[in-house]
Amino acid sequence: MPKTAADLTPEELEAYREAWRRRWAEEEARRARRQERAWAVARAAARLLKERFGARRVRAFGSLPTPWFRERSDIDLAVEGVPPERLGEAEAALAELAPDFRVDLVSLEALRDAPRLLRRIEEEGVDL
Repeated sequence: MPKTAADLTPEELEAYREAWRRRWAEEEARRARRQERAWAVARAAARLLKERFGARRVRAFGSLPTPWFRERSDIDLAVEGVPPERLGEAEAALAELAPDFRVDLVSLEALRDAPRLLRRIEEEGVDL
C-alpha cells in the first residue's frame, strides 16, 4: 500500500518537496520559453498582416500578455484595417506562419457591437 504524506519521514517529505520544486521550475521554464516563442510569432503575424493584408493596427490580447499564458494557450490577435472578405485568407496565412500555435484573429471593426470585449482589448492588449 502506498504511503500517504502522514507516513513519510521528514527526510522523505523533504525529498518529495524538492522534487516538486524542481518539476515546478522546469514547467515554468517551459512555459516561459513557449510564451517567448508566442511573442515572436505574434510580432511576425503583425508584420504579415500589415504588409500582406493592409492592417493598420494589430493588438495581442487574451492570455499572451498576462502571466496566465500556459502550454496550451493560443495567440489572440485583434486587427484593424483588414477587409472582412480577406479575414479567412489572413487566418490561413497565420496558420502557415505558426503551425505550432493556434492563432485566433478578430476584427476590431466587427467588435464595435461588442463594447465590453473591445474595451478589454483596448485596456489589456498590447500593440504590435
